[in-house]
Formats: sequence, structure tokens, C-alpha cells
Amino acid sequence: MPSNIEAILKKSTIPNKADALPGRTTPLTISGIHVVNKEPFIRAKKPNEAEIILGMGCFWGAERKLWNTPGVIVTSVGYAGGFTPNPTYEEVCSGQTGHSEVVQVVFDTSIISLEGVLKVFWENHDPTQGMRQGNDVGSQYRSVIYTTNDQDMPTVEASKAAFQKELISAGHGMITTEIEPLDTYYFAEEYHQQYLHKNPNGYCGLAGTGVSCPIGLAV
Repeated sequence: MPSNIEAILKKSTIPNKADALPGRTTPLTISGIHVVNKEPFIRAKKPNEAEIILGMGCFWGAERKLWNTPGVIVTSVGYAGGFTPNPTYEEVCSGQTGHSEVVQVVFDTSIISLEGVLKVFWENHDPTQGMRQGNDVGSQYRSVIYTTNDQDMPTVEASKAAFQKELISAGHGMITTEIEPLDTYYFAEEYHQQYLHKNPNGYCGLAGTGVSCPIGLAV
């Protein structure tokens, strides 16, 4: 039987594609409707809408923070950055899919800019912790940003550089956030969608560093 340390190390290591769980061809069945604002999160984007995929540790608290951000139209939670097709929550938590827990954020660009969304991202978790977030340990809790178009990457990289300077000034370490173009986003199970609205006393591990991100909120 593996020791606790071995189990933690296994969960905190992204598997090779060949070693990842096989998953399934059929997507999980979900309603696609946000239970708080009744907006569909499976949607064709309108001209004033943009999308970014963010991972800040456990997706329950991260989603609530983001759906309450002015200018954010709708959110959902899911899995991205791994190899296993249509994974389940249990599979992702095993550390054998390579996925992170993420929030899909659709926002109104006439109200909030991508920089504004990223400011909320950087300030509300600790992006220096590698394969964990606080007491939540495992590769699924790593800090990630997945862009959905090529034009967003320079903005994301600039925001990282700006926040890194502030973190160093405050005595923190280097940012470990994974920044990549999105490959595939898989919706999480229905009970995870807007979890903390359905379970107001549920677990929320969201916590920032106390460092302000200097990028602006102006559109």
C-alpha cells in the first residue's frame, strides 16, 4: 500500500498522456443554465462578449467570486489542461487525468476588460504555490489561465509580469501559473455548477496574498 507521501506526490504530478485515465467519448449531461442568473453558459458568444478560462484552486469558491464580479455575464465550472476526455470529478481528483479545476468566464467587454477579470484572478488566490492552493493539494488545484483566442495572450502575459513585480516587492515567490491556449474545456457535473449558491455553507478555500494587482479596470 502506498504511503501518504507517495499518494500526495502522485496527485501532485501531471501524468504522461499515455498514462492518463482513458475517460469516455460521451460528455456529462448538464442543464447548461446558470442557477443564479438563469443565463445559458453553453452559448454562442455575442459581439460584446469574451471568454477566458481560469483556475484558482477549488472551483467552487472561484466561480462564486467570478459570477459576482460586475461585468461577468455567466460562469460555469469544468476541467481543462489535461488528457482524459470527458473526465469525472473523481477521476480529476485522482490526479491521473492531468486536468485542473477551472471556471469558464464569459464577460461583457463594454463593462469590464480582460485586464479587469485578470485583476480579480490574480488578487484572489496565491499563484506561487505550484500543485496546490492552500490546504488543497494536487495537480487539479494548480493556478492556470487558458486563453480562447490568440489576441488575449499578450494581455495575459503582461498582467502576469505586472503582478510578479508586486509579489516580489511584498516578499512572495515566483508565479507558477500555467498559461496556455485552451485545448478542450469539459463541463463539470451539474451538482458542481454554482455549488456555493446551492450549498451556502459549503467549503470555500479561496484566499489571496493580500497583494494588489496594478493592472487597471478601465475598458
